[in-house]
Amino acid sequence: MRWKDLRRSSNVRDVRGAGGGGGMRLPFGRGGRGGGLGAIVVIVLVLIFGGPDALMQLVGGGGSVAPSGSQSGAPLTANDEDSQFVAAILGSTEDVWGALFAQSGERYQAPQLTLFDGAVQSACGYASAAVGPFYCPGDHRVYLDTAFFRDLAALGGPGDFAAAYVIGHEVGHHVQTLLGTSDQVRAQQARGDETAANRLQVAMELQADCFAGVWAYHANQRDRVLEPGDVDEGLAAAQAIGDDRLQSNAGRRVTPDSFTHGSSAERQRWLKRGLDGGDPSACDTFK
Repeated sequence: MRWKDLRRSSNVRDVRGAGGGGGMRLPFGRGGRGGGLGAIVVIVLVLIFGGPDALMQLVGGGGSVAPSGSQSGAPLTANDEDSQFVAAILGSTEDVWGALFAQSGERYQAPQLTLFDGAVQSACGYASAAVGPFYCPGDHRVYLDTAFFRDLAALGGPGDFAAAYVIGHEVGHHVQTLLGTSDQVRAQQARGDETAANRLQVAMELQADCFAGVWAYHANQRDRVLEPGDVDEGLAAAQAIGDDRLQSNAGRRVTPDSFTHGSSAERQRWLKRGLDGGDPSACDTFK
């Protein structure tokens, strides 16, 4: 993926090293392959067993915990490759979604992105790095421990575009918040049972996948960021984090009613739909 010439976002805050906790670090670079099985098992268990309440707190929001004093952090000054990559991808999402909102006569309000290690306090509560990246609508922030990129690679989703897809997905949740979709879904979930709530959550996650594809389509039109093999990397990542794949890898029976993110095939299909046409209106996963 050609990302090094992209504009860096000024909305990245770095609280790494602020004493958030003891997150696992894996001994290989972004896009590599290797161990980290302990972190992966924790991620799998959280995704499978967290249920709609845990997922809504960490991804869909709704928490009432006040932000900590260190949450805002300092503007990004780090020059390590991971932080520069994150700032470049976030900057690209700002450019793409800013243009798309403007076409509808609206103004895009860009999210903040907090880089952390170990654990972090958000307006949605206190979260360990083991839960993976998440978006909190309470403070309009994406939270990311870049060690997740190594975990994703070990699960079967290596590469720069796979990592960019993760960021694009979390920004997709921000777009849902701006459009009012998140509030509507939470209201419907409160009126239904757990199975219905899970189905709505799956629709939310698949739409965020589609929005990630929409971003990538337009980023490629603007800046020619995609190289041969990048789309395959993204689809491999989507396959790696499908609920059926995660349940199977954890040695559990695949139970569709318990899905909260969608199957591997569904995640691939909706990412591909966004990538193919770049049309946000084609991302209606609720029908």
